[in-house]
Amino acid sequence: MADELFKALGDRTRRVILDELVQKSGQTLFEICSRLTMKHRLAISRQGVSQHLAVLEAAGLVETRRVGRYKYHDLNTAPLGHITERWPAPSAPAPKDKSP
Repeated sequence: MADELFKALGDRTRRVILDELVQKSGQTLFEICSRLTMKHRLAISRQGVSQHLAVLEAAGLVETRRVGRYKYHDLNTAPLGHITERWPAPSAPAPKDKSP
């Protein structure tokens, strides 16, 4: 799963899609395409966005649910925990007492 996670995060367009899902979760493909075009000036086809979403879904970063004829895409940040588990931040040293 780590390989899929790093592959998904390695692409700028996919990171922008994740940023948009942070702003508004539960977007359809049409909504995501519109936001990428209008807000970020990214000229990308619906098929291209769909392929990026498939990579994000394979990495576990996006969950898709179908309601009627629409598919809604939600952000899932749980897989990002694998990064901090693999490379935990060093513990901060205790502050030194500076009393005279």
